[in-house]
Amino acid sequence: MSTTAPVSHPKLTLLALALGTFAIGTGEFGSNGIIQLFASDLGVTIPVATYAITAYAFGVVLGSPAIILLAARANRRTLLIGLIVLFLVGNTLSALAPNITLLVVFRFVAGSVQGAFFGAGAVVAAYVYGPGKGGKAFAAVMGGLTVATIAGSPLGTLIGQNAGWRVMYVTVVAVGLLAGAALVAWLPRTDELRGTSIANELRALRRRNVWLMVAVAALGISSIFAVYTFIGPFVTDAARRDAWLIPLALAVFGLGMAVGNHLGGRVADRHENRGLFWGYGGVLVLLALIGVAGSDLAVLLPCLFGVGATMMYAIPTIQVRLTSFAPDAPTLMGALNLAALNLANSLGAIGGAVTLDAGWGTLSTVWAGFALTAVGLLLYVGTIARSGPTPVPPLLPNEATRPHRRQRIPT
Repeated sequence: MSTTAPVSHPKLTLLALALGTFAIGTGEFGSNGIIQLFASDLGVTIPVATYAITAYAFGVVLGSPAIILLAARANRRTLLIGLIVLFLVGNTLSALAPNITLLVVFRFVAGSVQGAFFGAGAVVAAYVYGPGKGGKAFAAVMGGLTVATIAGSPLGTLIGQNAGWRVMYVTVVAVGLLAGAALVAWLPRTDELRGTSIANELRALRRRNVWLMVAVAALGISSIFAVYTFIGPFVTDAARRDAWLIPLALAVFGLGMAVGNHLGGRVADRHENRGLFWGYGGVLVLLALIGVAGSDLAVLLPCLFGVGATMMYAIPTIQVRLTSFAPDAPTLMGALNLAALNLANSLGAIGGAVTLDAGWGTLSTVWAGFALTAVGLLLYVGTIARSGPTPVPPLLPNEATRPHRRQRIPT
């Protein structure tokens, strides 16, 4: 017999989820800032050290969907607590890694948590918000990640530079412990958050629109990384300003992400396509501005804010559309969304590197992002958008058979 319980502290539940994604984001982005440190300490070159960063991305792309399939029937509360434990293990072992080979393995373990956590977290947040608020729910979970780009990553890098790269991972573990305690205390205990069968999850992977949406996300969001990855050179080489301005530029970009995420969650629940059209279309204009006039800091900084905002504006819509194509597998759809973002990370960075190697100049990376996002937008317009509206999906599997829930968070 199903047991239900009201959400006693909805805002605290969302805070616990955001703390979890903040810890995860700090571990991910903070690693980028300490590559030189662990490369030197472990006696490897920087190109070899980047294998640890790549392994994390592979963990998100491959590990998270595998975890969700293996834990398909698990209650989402149980799954989230288990994931934060795995996160603590991966980062603790990263802090203790004696060589680059084991560090690569441990970063894969830590990365395998990310997509699964965001997917399960979105389901719990949707339970808290109630019907028709899937976009806001996903934005709430993503909120911790945007804060990590503003504060967690710079602070983690600073700790690594002053106390050692291992201490940075120990700090991430400390934040993860706090998040774990919050999850145990504030996640609702209810059978309504139970999982579904593996067959349901696998059925979702056979749907054409799911994979089209993943491709749209991976291509379109890549422009955010064709910019974010190269912010340092933009400031020092293109704008010819001192390196101390780089953290400011990163913070401006992160603030844009936070604003766009908040607004994007709202529009995703009201309009089927607008978030993606405005997000992708807006970033194309901003990328062109950076490409033409980004050597002027007065142009570059507002455009960095805008790129972060417009891309994050689109991401909740991507999640809502993915879930609409597979309403019986919302956790897996959240994981696929994060997997697509990590593919976008690789595409954006690789595209930017290609333009730089071709000798087209520091700001040329934005044109790689422009091309990728344009292809993503055209793919969406030519396939998914023209297929017409999709029904509003249930927030949880078998929603229609479950009793009405109480004490939603105010909207």
